[in-house]
Amino acid sequence: MTRPPRKKNPTFGISVFIVVAILLVIATLFYNAIREKHEFDSQPTQVPPVASQAAAAATAMKPASGAAQ
Repeated sequence: MTRPPRKKNPTFGISVFIVVAILLVIATLFYNAIREKHEFDSQPTQVPPVASQAAAAATAMKPASGAAQ
């Protein structure tokens, strides 16, 4: 009435290891992306937008109001 011992399935352990490794890689990618975004957002912007440069150039080209013609 005794049952023979069950054999372990090595495929299950390997598949769990692969899934955990993939999840670890994905978590690392997300962590690095979020950290880099925070670093980028904390840096002050040094280059003004192109639209403001165009507006400044257009203002400089206009003659002063009441100028002699």
